[in-house]
Amino acid sequence: MRIAIVGTGAMGSIYAGLLADAGHEVWAIDIWKDHVEAIRQHGLRIDGPSGRKNLTTIHAETDPTAASHCELHVIATKARHVGQAARAIAPSLRSETVVLTIQNGLGSKERIAKFLPVEQVLLGVAEGFGASVVGPGHVMHTAMRNIHLGDPTSGLSSRLQVVADAWRQAGFPVRMHADINLMIWEKFLCNVTLSGPCTAIGCTIAELLANGERWEVALGCMREAYRVGQAEGIKFSFDDPEVHVTDFARDLGDARPSMLLDDMAGRQSELDAINGQVSKRGRALGIATPFNDTICAVVRAREADFSERKM
Repeated sequence: MRIAIVGTGAMGSIYAGLLADAGHEVWAIDIWKDHVEAIRQHGLRIDGPSGRKNLTTIHAETDPTAASHCELHVIATKARHVGQAARAIAPSLRSETVVLTIQNGLGSKERIAKFLPVEQVLLGVAEGFGASVVGPGHVMHTAMRNIHLGDPTSGLSSRLQVVADAWRQAGFPVRMHADINLMIWEKFLCNVTLSGPCTAIGCTIAELLANGERWEVALGCMREAYRVGQAEGIKFSFDDPEVHVTDFARDLGDARPSMLLDDMAGRQSELDAINGQVSKRGRALGIATPFNDTICAVVRAREADFSERKM
């Protein structure tokens, strides 16, 4: 399959590398010129659980129209950049092209729908995925549990099966879902529990879980998100959301959420797609969200400080 990965940061680069290693024609599309040039000249280097790989067959470009012939476009940007990515690729896409978006949080489908027909879009969730950028053309892969895929307009469709097969060929553990929105929400509860609190406090997931007061703040954020989800009609598959998020947190150990990694690097985070979504949707529904409101205020103050330092 001819596949374009739009946004080749840590996770996007892992997608590109493993799919290329499986024999797919892969195009890495990114605005980071040094990264693109390094892949062109030396290939994409991946260090991970299976050793070191150097993928030299990947086509790297800054111009998304160079990959207009690809049958699948995977948007792997941060959530806040999904709309920009969709707008960039929209003019060159064919009507039969499939677009798969894989992000944390909520709202990606709505952002993409401003620029692309929803009938072309598949949704994905990466679970238990660990990756980081070492430098231009070089990424580290530390963990991967499951890639969850779904077709929001057609359920378990034939095109979903084709895409899932391509990812399985590349070694990704893939699960298909007739209701991908439920999966997104159940992962969202975990993101809300861990991302904002770890970032505001400045701690790993294990440190958050080990401290009773900190963990109660995290659970407060989750409970608000759970109430919002129920109000929006989400039929969660578990009876006890606290058990759900606690088990998830224990499995991740000393990991740091991507939001905290962004904070440590002085970058803007995906706050608006995660804890910020709870506050936004809560206001629309008349549901109080004081835990998430406070976390958002703390993280936004930190990010405002980043911006001031760059001026």
